[in-house]
Amino acid sequence: MKFIQGHNRNQINLFPVSLDQSIDPENEVRILDLFVDSLSIKDYGFRMDFIENGRPAYHPADLLKLFIYGYLNKVRSSRDLEKECRRNIEVMWLLKGLKPDHNTISNFRKDNPKAIKKVFRTTVQIARHFDLLGGKLVAGDSTKMRAQNSKKNNYNQAKIDRHVAYIDNKLEEYSSALAESDGDNKQMITDEIAKQQKRKEQYKEFEKELNESGEPQISTSDPESRQIMVRNNITEVAYSVQTTVDAKNCIPIDYKVTNQNDSKAMGNMVQRAKSILRTNEFTALFDKGYHTGSELKTAQDLGIETIVAIPGLPSTSQAPNPAYNFEHFKYDQKSDTYTCPQGEVLRTNGTWYKEHNRRDNVITFKQYKTRSCKLCPAHSQCTRSKDGRVLSRSTFAEYYDRNRKTYQEKEHLYKRRQAIVEHPFGTMKRQWGFSYILTKKGIKRASADVGFMFIAYNLRRIGNILTSDRLREYLRILVLLFLGKKDHPGLKKSLLRPSLFRVPVWAVKWEWAQVPA
Repeated sequence: MKFIQGHNRNQINLFPVSLDQSIDPENEVRILDLFVDSLSIKDYGFRMDFIENGRPAYHPADLLKLFIYGYLNKVRSSRDLEKECRRNIEVMWLLKGLKPDHNTISNFRKDNPKAIKKVFRTTVQIARHFDLLGGKLVAGDSTKMRAQNSKKNNYNQAKIDRHVAYIDNKLEEYSSALAESDGDNKQMITDEIAKQQKRKEQYKEFEKELNESGEPQISTSDPESRQIMVRNNITEVAYSVQTTVDAKNCIPIDYKVTNQNDSKAMGNMVQRAKSILRTNEFTALFDKGYHTGSELKTAQDLGIETIVAIPGLPSTSQAPNPAYNFEHFKYDQKSDTYTCPQGEVLRTNGTWYKEHNRRDNVITFKQYKTRSCKLCPAHSQCTRSKDGRVLSRSTFAEYYDRNRKTYQEKEHLYKRRQAIVEHPFGTMKRQWGFSYILTKKGIKRASADVGFMFIAYNLRRIGNILTSDRLREYLRILVLLFLGKKDHPGLKKSLLRPSLFRVPVWAVKWEWAQVPA
């Protein structure tokens, strides 16, 4: 039986093929090459001031191309990227045969988190230029990405106390055994005592570090990572990636890596969205994790409409009869009173109280009650307390009320939130496998890792929406303008095609520096 035969490996080709001919004209790597070449690397903050003595450094543009290519193709590890430089013909073409080692590759990502974010901002600007951003509806959410730190190496005061108490019990047992033992076992017991005392000293060091940090917990492998709730009371030592996504084409316009929960994030997210979109005439959708009075106030003070899901009341705060829940009590702002479903008026003594809620936010509130409550025929339906019903109203109550009204009127709009914001998360975490942070040693390095994820996502998303020719020609013109070749015939020819650009390409302003951190 005959089979198709390959070429003899030792045979020399008479007409060798160039590296450029080996890459298809429609290959995505060509667009990536143009994209990076269109960037002012120095202005973005990438380091360019290397010493002249010794071996020359690699140009940041080449390393940036390598990383974006890697993330587009699900390769993040610096060692794996080093291998790709030696075996992947696309990478060989992209880097013109350069072969940086893994330390050089890793250091580039580690040292440039701010510059990487500016590159991401550029992808957002490209999306705006081609009218891929609606700018009318955005959705915000967070996703938790596991850090390079196990739960075993994460400590809070309660965990340290448990370990120390266990060690103290063991030391008592060993001390008693030492007193009763014969000569053969003494040395073994003495060694165990020394071992446990060393462990105790280590936990005391953790306790000292915890107290000095002022944080509720510490992580030893990745110091800035925290144990965070990921789903259904399951926790992981992770980072929280806050993201704002434009609804028109599900394109992320902003991201920020934190180690906090969602309760204090919304205000900054909508403020940055306002700067990026250059308008406050948009609606922002958030889930119930963002339902915080101070954040609702920030958004409303900025003139931005937010629709935030309303958390359900805990069972302890619900009335025995739902008809007597808090939302059925009518508030009168002029008299500062509540009227219950039975028509009784609840008044306040004017005193402001403070307490911490479950998310460690300080709540300032007044209390409202009436003496008629004890004798009310609906008492058993309204409250389980013998002393009667007591209502609390926080300083942010008007913002909660306004959000509740907006949510009820536009619930149909809120239902779009998940489909909008889960699109990039689903692609990156499930299709690409980017469910964890690759880097160690802090938020800044984690931000660089996440930044490349979003750069890759946006470029792939924009490329899927636009024709490759349209995007390629746009980037080619940017490169020509960047190189100062305004008299290039290719540039002049393209400007004769008004369908390519909504505005002249030189009118595109890269305003990433104005976006709040």
